[in-house]
Amino acid sequence: MHDDPTPEAAWALETQAIRTGHQRTFEQEHSEPIFPTSSFVYGSAAEAARKFGGEEAGNVYSRFTNPTVHTFERRLAVMEGGERCVATSSGMSAILATVMALLSAGDEIVASRSLFGSTVSLFDKYFGKLGITTRYVELSDLAAWEAAITPNTRLLFAETPSNPLSEVVDIAALAEIAHRHDALLAIDNCFLTPALQRPLALGADLVIHSATKYLDGQGRAVGGAVVGRNQELEEVFGVVRTCGPCLSPFNAWIFTKGLETLSLRMRAHCDSALALAQWLESHPAVERVHYSGLEHHPQHALASRQQQGFGAVLGFEVKGGREGAWTVIDATRMLSITGNLGDVKTTITHPATTTHGRLSDDQKAAAGITEGLIRVAVGLESLDDIRIDLARGLDALA
Repeated sequence: MHDDPTPEAAWALETQAIRTGHQRTFEQEHSEPIFPTSSFVYGSAAEAARKFGGEEAGNVYSRFTNPTVHTFERRLAVMEGGERCVATSSGMSAILATVMALLSAGDEIVASRSLFGSTVSLFDKYFGKLGITTRYVELSDLAAWEAAITPNTRLLFAETPSNPLSEVVDIAALAEIAHRHDALLAIDNCFLTPALQRPLALGADLVIHSATKYLDGQGRAVGGAVVGRNQELEEVFGVVRTCGPCLSPFNAWIFTKGLETLSLRMRAHCDSALALAQWLESHPAVERVHYSGLEHHPQHALASRQQQGFGAVLGFEVKGGREGAWTVIDATRMLSITGNLGDVKTTITHPATTTHGRLSDDQKAAAGITEGLIRVAVGLESLDDIRIDLARGLDALA
């Protein structure tokens, strides 16, 4: 870097995504290097003792100190406006590490009932075993959030927009509720990324990412991250250091390079998703489209205010229930039938039997996961080709 005193926090997001986090080695490399090593060596026993004891900064073991992982962490922290980031082996392990670090037996979580299915299983089945109780409320109903809080509530957890109905909650208002009750607010920002939404600036305490999705953007690697203040993140780091759900250096490098094009990709995703949602609304086989970019969406005004875009994921309900949905999905020839998202390739899935398949019928009904619901994560192919591929099955239902 030059001797320009401009702080990284003052740079535009596009600049941060390219220029922050990398501390060049003595080789003076221009591109971020990969350090595929499990351990590090020391010049003396005394140096090793100081670094192992935390008396001197430096690398110890790649489970919790690796230069490539640190580059990704520093870059994402700056982009989200956080003091620190801790990278993890997956988005689910990011949630796991956060709750294990900050909650204890007897504590309670209040969460949106429209969470990703695996998150619900983690909260109910596994945290439940540890004596941590979770209550679920309607995402957009602020009164319901407040009513569910008890003196034991330590964490409020929400995905906004939700998966796959694109529901939105007022992050600033929810943060005010959480803090009034001495609880923390964690926002899963996987769908929008810091390119489209910065929850910390709106009052949230923690941001959770499945880096597998849009931070990578090409479906190449699995990873996760937690961003927030040093105080909470030091505890999260302790869980990763001790329990080991760490991010590999290679995956960290992939995510770091993915961040460089994040803003460009997200803008293109948003443009195509809105156009596709508008086209789906006009198709006679489609009963309803769920996308916050549509003006009739119940939280469109809120989404417009707290987001810089509406994201790439939309849901739509077709005639004929499960049979109709499967007809549309199976008729595609280009779209990828997969539960993953965040890719340059458009993906399509049936949430009721895949991503939310482990939920009970009552949980699905409460979350709005109907049998006729299809989720599409719009990629970067030609919009005309995406429409043609979907029309093949939709026309058969009309």
